[in-house]
Amino acid sequence: MVLSTHPVRMLDIILAKRAGKKHSPEEIKFLVDGIMDSSIPDYQLSSWLMAVCWRGMELEETAWLTDAMCHSGQVLDLSALGSVIGDKHSTGGVGDKTTLVFVPLLAAAGIPMAKLSGRGLGHTGGTIDKLEAIPGFKVDISTEQFIEQVGKIGMAIAGQTAELAPADGRIYAMRDVTGTVESIPLIAASVMSKKLAAGANLIILDVKCGRGAFMETEEKAVELAKTMAAVGRILKRPVLAVVTDMEQPLGMAVGHTTEVIEAIETLKGKGPEDLRELCLELGSLALVEAGKAKDTAEAREKLQKLISSGEALKTFATLIKAQGGDAKVLDDYSLLPTAKMTKEFLVPGSGKKWVSALDGRKVAEACKLMGAGRAKKGDPINMAVGVVLKAKVGDTVNGGDALATIYCDSEEQYKLVSAKLAEAYQFSDSEVPKPKLIKASIS
Repeated sequence: MVLSTHPVRMLDIILAKRAGKKHSPEEIKFLVDGIMDSSIPDYQLSSWLMAVCWRGMELEETAWLTDAMCHSGQVLDLSALGSVIGDKHSTGGVGDKTTLVFVPLLAAAGIPMAKLSGRGLGHTGGTIDKLEAIPGFKVDISTEQFIEQVGKIGMAIAGQTAELAPADGRIYAMRDVTGTVESIPLIAASVMSKKLAAGANLIILDVKCGRGAFMETEEKAVELAKTMAAVGRILKRPVLAVVTDMEQPLGMAVGHTTEVIEAIETLKGKGPEDLRELCLELGSLALVEAGKAKDTAEAREKLQKLISSGEALKTFATLIKAQGGDAKVLDDYSLLPTAKMTKEFLVPGSGKKWVSALDGRKVAEACKLMGAGRAKKGDPINMAVGVVLKAKVGDTVNGGDALATIYCDSEEQYKLVSAKLAEAYQFSDSEVPKPKLIKASIS
């Protein structure tokens, strides 16, 4: 049932949603307009958010909310840059440096990539923060520069501006303090409104699930991925999504400098298997959707050749230079921020054993103890510190061997991180299978 919307009152909208009724497009527009002109007070907005959290929203409602938030501010027009412009988004996870590999790889494959990214908050690190570990790399570029650069070299990665989907900013802030963060329709509308406002017409999503992710269960992650893909269809923007495991970190490196190095090594064909596999899976789906390959097998072969030939690495060098960075870091990692100390964390006990569990969130918390994460927006971060793991779930280890390398600035940090890593790891005396990284693919 769609409610009558004449006249529209915020109280009626709240009561309708509390009763489980469907909003009309006019009601959604009234809501977003009221957020933008501050005519809807915080107490009414928080009441509506709680009603949505309890009652949910239908797909059409979620699409209408997404569209209204998208158009609450600036909407980039990238149509002059080509028929297909890609953008990739991750819901956040530990060790997730995928964008640093994926953007130059896809650009090398002929898909222009217009990527607006955020900073890290809490236990995860943001793409923008990682890029700032590269000397001179500028992430704060104007919209005009952003569009011009995508047109010139086929890619740009920049910090998100406040002009894009500003209504989402207020809703997001209110969700954070009212216990309504986990609502699937609200998460989907938040992510998709910003992606649509950024102007891309091929949106690639990596939805994480597990202890190191925002969505802790596979079921919830699949539901979110399906919701965002459906919203994309309704609004006539193709959306591809994969659901990936984030019980343990992605790759082996956690921390800004360490993750930049791992991303470069992956572009050189020497990175960890799980990170490489994720980039190939996402990239293959994108190439097929964009008409660059007839199927995922052909697409994967093309992407692998771009890595083995060095073309993808060369494209990353082009990106770094275009945004003021020093591309010599690709061959000289000493140019990146460097921790004062390097110490090993050892496998406890003796004898052969298998890693049975690795809590990604605890690994991230270990790095945050050294200053690699933020407690609140605007906090400074330590780019140099981090952890590089030597074994993950399913790997065999021996007591006394190095289990991880800790890049720290003091003995005190080393002790704190070691204690947290000891909590993160669990072992078994019998063989443990390696977990599957990609749980589902959705389009």
